[in-house]
Amino acid sequence: MNHIYGLSPVLEALKARRRPIQKILIAAGANPSRLKDLAEAAERAGVKIETRDRRALDELTRNANHQGVVAITADTRTSPKRSAGYVEADSILNSLSECPLLVLLDGIEDPHNLGAILRTCEGAGVDGVFIPEHRAAGLNETVAKTSAGAVEHVQIARVTNLVRLIEELKERNIWVVGVEGGTETSYTQFNFNAPLALVMGSEGKGIRRLVRENCDAIVSIPMHGQLNSLNVSVATGVVLFEILRQRQTKLS
Repeated sequence: MNHIYGLSPVLEALKARRRPIQKILIAAGANPSRLKDLAEAAERAGVKIETRDRRALDELTRNANHQGVVAITADTRTSPKRSAGYVEADSILNSLSECPLLVLLDGIEDPHNLGAILRTCEGAGVDGVFIPEHRAAGLNETVAKTSAGAVEHVQIARVTNLVRLIEELKERNIWVVGVEGGTETSYTQFNFNAPLALVMGSEGKGIRRLVRENCDAIVSIPMHGQLNSLNVSVATGVVLFEILRQRQTKLS
């Protein structure tokens, strides 16, 4: 991912300063007042803004909804700690809080779903998100745009084997809870007041068998309509904010 598009994603990238931005391209004729915050953030970060014909931005982003704003990022592949928006798994695991909240995504394939999940994770204060290296959506411009810039603030790591990661989490006394339909335990009945890793399955197949078998518990979201499940990004938000509700209730 060597560019970011959209006003909010670019602004958040400037604020986070986690990835070097070489320059920002603005469509000719863009409203200066609408871009005031962006211009100020770019000036503080020492990033140059250049004007381009809108058609050039369309071509660069393959006609995506760039809102007249595209940031060109530096190549991060040489960084041992962060590559294309990712961090090393150990950097997340070795800096966990006393009662961490992690999210494991088992094969999310739609980049729009991934972006929406990351936006929810950022809003819920999730400590880290883990995604598989293979057969799953990765970070790209669509994910960055859909997340409204949340990719710049959430710690995201890719792993080769989720089962091995789950084993390591258990060694660290972190409960691993999957969310899937058809179980007797409702998510509202489960006590989430413990170090926790939440596992969400893919859009079509759900949680894979081996991953499911290694979870400490499986909870469901009760459905009352004709459909038997929610979109995975919606389901993630429902459960994450129930976790926050329980933890805040315990503290009050």
